[in-house]
Amino acid sequence: MSEVYIAADNKAQKIKKKKTSYFRDNYGLYLMLLPAATVYIIFRYVPMYGILMAFQNYNLFAGVFHSEWVGLDVFKEVMSQRTFWQVFLNTLRLNLLSLIVGFPMPVLFALLLNEISRRRFKKIVQTISYMPHFISWVIVYGMLVMFVSKDTGLFNVILKEVGLKQINFLFGHGWWYTFYLGLGIWKGMGFDSIMYLSALSAINTELYEAAEIDGASRLRKTWHVTLPGIRSTIVILLILKIGNITTIGFDQPYLMGNPMVTDIADVLSTYIYRNGIEHAQFSFTTAVGLFQSVINFILLLITDKVARRFGESGLFGRKNK
Repeated sequence: MSEVYIAADNKAQKIKKKKTSYFRDNYGLYLMLLPAATVYIIFRYVPMYGILMAFQNYNLFAGVFHSEWVGLDVFKEVMSQRTFWQVFLNTLRLNLLSLIVGFPMPVLFALLLNEISRRRFKKIVQTISYMPHFISWVIVYGMLVMFVSKDTGLFNVILKEVGLKQINFLFGHGWWYTFYLGLGIWKGMGFDSIMYLSALSAINTELYEAAEIDGASRLRKTWHVTLPGIRSTIVILLILKIGNITTIGFDQPYLMGNPMVTDIADVLSTYIYRNGIEHAQFSFTTAVGLFQSVINFILLLITDKVARRFGESGLFGRKNK
């Protein structure tokens, strides 16, 4: 019996020594991670106590811990607002359109870049494609106005010169959707392709050589080697995108919005800003934000489960057998 205890103790010591050795050999990586983790904890986790405001009649002077508790009354008020459901549907519509139209673009762009054999030209194209990501939406909108403004925009000046009718591009629903989606793709496509390019670099080149020996064309190699090689990356990023389907940035819809397109441009982020900052309805907007997060979390879990049912590892590294 004592031999069993000794063997178990030796095994535990070996495991402990192995873990200690791992952390000792990689402590530099953890030190590099520490600043980012600290910022994330301070600005993401510590403020989470603020969700209590969604269940209170929050008083700015009483504070979070001394305001009147009202339970789910605030959520009932949110759900009874017709405007809330309108902006919620607007958010879903814009994000679904961005997902359908915009999500494949970085994948296609990465595949095209991967086919470029000249390294210098490839690096130049990559650098140029990354640049829009770092341009502020304020500047992007200013550039858009310079091109599409009815009176002084370049497009309308050209239309006027050739004798055609000028167009209010930003006031028409169809044109507004077009520019909203187009600018989103232009601004994010290059930067979003980085993940796919990293996945492409990890594909074993021997697979391409084997496919070439078998007589596969370039398109066949892309379909049977490249896409399967980055499929897991595509699935994970798709899950994350769907997990943020009710979350939308504030800058773009706020800047591009105007009274003529309010019925389609008013989204949850602008709704929260208007009610929370301008009207000081802190409990109301906290409830909206919490509802938004819960919906995102549920969609994330559902999408991950569906992905695992189709044989993918999903976010948590498990596959359904």
